[in-house]
Amino acid sequence: MQNKKRALNLASNQGFTLVELLLVIGIIATLAVVVFVALDPAKRFADARNARRTSDLETILSAVHQHVIDSKGSFPDGLDNVERQIVTSLDTCDIGTGGCGASGTVDCIDLRTPLEKYLKAIPFDPSASIDHSHYTIMKDVNGIVTVRACDAEGETEIVVSR
Repeated sequence: MQNKKRALNLASNQGFTLVELLLVIGIIATLAVVVFVALDPAKRFADARNARRTSDLETILSAVHQHVIDSKGSFPDGLDNVERQIVTSLDTCDIGTGGCGASGTVDCIDLRTPLEKYLKAIPFDPSASIDHSHYTIMKDVNGIVTVRACDAEGETEIVVSR
């Protein structure tokens, strides 16, 4: 009879102690911190925005070259060897451009009209307003067009030429 009572007591007293629970919670918290640091979500978001910038530059450059092909070699008006901000209206050209060399209302180009057949809308930097793309464009003396993202994140410089 005594053995039956002891067996019942042992069975009802089984469970985790507070120390064991705290130890498991500490291990889980440590693993969570290690995974969070390894993934670095801020860097992943910055990389995604930079990938979008690269894609936007390729889109703009392709539209310019399609315009050149369709117009038998002539480039859009205003495209020359001066780095110009790509804007959607010339009255919004007075904001700074981060890492690019264009600034002021003189260094702007509105490509909506010449590229309207090739682009539904002018692409914008993922962190930009709707009046300014934060991209610049220029054509050198050899006819090579260069498009640049002014607000690339990190140590990255995003430039596409063709």
